[in-house]
Amino acid sequence: MEYLLVKWLHILSSTLLFGTGLGSAFYMLFVSLTRDVRATAVVVRNVVLADWLFTTPTIIIQPLTGLYMMHLAQIPLTSKWIMWSFALYFLAGACWLPVVWIQIKMRNLAEAAVQAGQPLPQQYWHYLKIWVLLGIPAFFGLVIVFWLMVAKPA
Repeated sequence: MEYLLVKWLHILSSTLLFGTGLGSAFYMLFVSLTRDVRATAVVVRNVVLADWLFTTPTIIIQPLTGLYMMHLAQIPLTSKWIMWSFALYFLAGACWLPVVWIQIKMRNLAEAAVQAGQPLPQQYWHYLKIWVLLGIPAFFGLVIVFWLMVAKPA
């Protein structure tokens, strides 16, 4: 029963991590492209909040539950699929950390534009490009980690 509970937590947290990331990215990108400053400010503010409420805890839970399941199942850390999973997970995390900082900057720029009655500044669009470029390897890295978790290839 203990293994099943940890596995359930691992699957649930991975679903929250991936789902929050994908949903946040979708809404933030497409609201930005509307150039509606007020809507953008609201969505980016909520994306930052979602990162703190959902993404941050799941980023911590994922490796802890994964390592504990490995311990319970006696799977060696040197298994190739485990090493690839951790490498890709850390790649996604390395992309996510600057994205958090960028999202906070974008939120502040959007809120300042609303207060000033101005369009989104050029710096916002610069940050958006970097945000998208960092999101691509993070997304595909996590897609591969999902496959590795399910397939556990030899």
